[in-house]
Amino acid sequence: MSVEIGSKAPEFTLSNQDGEHVSLKEQKGKVIVYFYPAASTPGCTTQACDFRDYINSLKSAGYTVLGISPDGPAKLKKFQEKEGLNFELLSDPDNEVQMAYGAYGKKSMYGKEYMGTIRSTFVVEDGNVTHSFLNVKATGHIEFLRGKLGL
Repeated sequence: MSVEIGSKAPEFTLSNQDGEHVSLKEQKGKVIVYFYPAASTPGCTTQACDFRDYINSLKSAGYTVLGISPDGPAKLKKFQEKEGLNFELLSDPDNEVQMAYGAYGKKSMYGKEYMGTIRSTFVVEDGNVTHSFLNVKATGHIEFLRGKLGL
């Protein structure tokens, strides 16, 4: 089950691409938390590069971007460097944070069902979820999100 709009955002502390701990509560202002299945895959690269390309408009509106996947810090670092990503990537190898947000569950590909990360985005302001988007498409999502945020 996904967190509901208006509810308290589940707290987390995860390792980033450099192995440093990053907590949601340490973030200032508004935070965009997005979950993606795997670094360096086509859809995840498209989505991450869109965040990269629009980061200045997001930052100028007071938003911090945190990308979360099950990948380890070393893989996240390689992804960040290869794509020139200008925001933090966080490692959730046990899927605990994904589950807390409702961004982990049953998926299907080519008729086969499996459990995995559901591409999702949440906006957190003052510790509360203000926007929740589950099962989003990688292409065009940032434009959609910017529209919803009035940017």
